[in-house]
Amino acid sequence: MVCFSSRYAVVCGVSCLCMDTTIKNQSPLLSVAVTGTIVLLWATISALKIFPASTFPSPLEVAQTFIAEVRSGTLFNDIVASLFRVSVGFVLSAAVGIPVGLFMGLYPPIRAALLPIMNYLRALSPLAWIPFAILWFGVGDTSTIFLIFMSAVFPLALATLAATANIPGIYFRAARDFGLNQRELLTEVTFPAILPQVITALRVSAGLCWLVVVAAEMIAGRDGLGYLIWDARNGLRMDRLVVGMVVIGLFGVVIDRILLQLTKLPSVRWGYER
Repeated sequence: MVCFSSRYAVVCGVSCLCMDTTIKNQSPLLSVAVTGTIVLLWATISALKIFPASTFPSPLEVAQTFIAEVRSGTLFNDIVASLFRVSVGFVLSAAVGIPVGLFMGLYPPIRAALLPIMNYLRALSPLAWIPFAILWFGVGDTSTIFLIFMSAVFPLALATLAATANIPGIYFRAARDFGLNQRELLTEVTFPAILPQVITALRVSAGLCWLVVVAAEMIAGRDGLGYLIWDARNGLRMDRLVVGMVVIGLFGVVIDRILLQLTKLPSVRWGYER
C-alpha cells in the first residue's frame, strides 16, 4: 500500500513542485500596488465630484463609518450572523453533496437515475427557493441556511461525480495488483485522485454561499451583512453599504485562502497531474 501511494506521489511530484515555484515567485507587492491604485482612483473620482457625494462615498468616509460600526458592535454582530449561516450551510452541502457525487461516480446505475434531476436542480437559481424557504422555515437562520445549502450542494455533487467518473481505470487495476481491498481502493486511490477537483469545487461553492447569504439576508433575514447592506440602501447610507461590501469581499478572500491550504496536503498534491 505504501509503495502504491509513493509511486503516485513520484509521478506527480514534478508538476506540484513547478506549481509551488510559480506561486512563490509571485511578489505580493504587485497585489498591493494594484489595490493602492484602485483606492487612489476611487479617492480621485470622489474628490472630483463626478458623482453626487450621497451616492459615491470617499474612502475616508467609508473608513470612518467602518470604525464607527466596529465601536458600536453592530458590524461584529452582523459578521457573526453571516459567518454562522455560511458555515453551517456550506458544511451541510459538503456533507451531502460530496458523498452523493462519489456514489454517483462509482456506480453507473445510481448516476443514470440521479443525474437528470441533479442537473435540473443545479440549473435553478437558489433565490427561486426564497418564497418556499420563508413559508417552510420562517424568517431567520434556518431559511437562510436552507438557501445556502441549495446553492452549493448540487455543484459539489456534480463536481465530485465528474472527478470520480474520470479517474483512469489503470489506477484501480494497478491497485488491485498491489492487493488493495475495496476500502483501501476508496481511501488510497479514489479520494486522493478526486481531492484536487473537490477542493476547487469547495472554493467555488464557498463563493456561491457568500453570494446567496447576502441576497437571502436582504429578503429573509433580520441581521447579517446582507441585511446591513439592505438597511443601508433603505437609509441612503452608501458609506455603510460600502463597508458591508468590503467586509464581505475580505471574508470571501480569507475563506478561499483557507481552503487553498488544503491543496498542500501530501495526499492531495499528487492528484494535480494525472
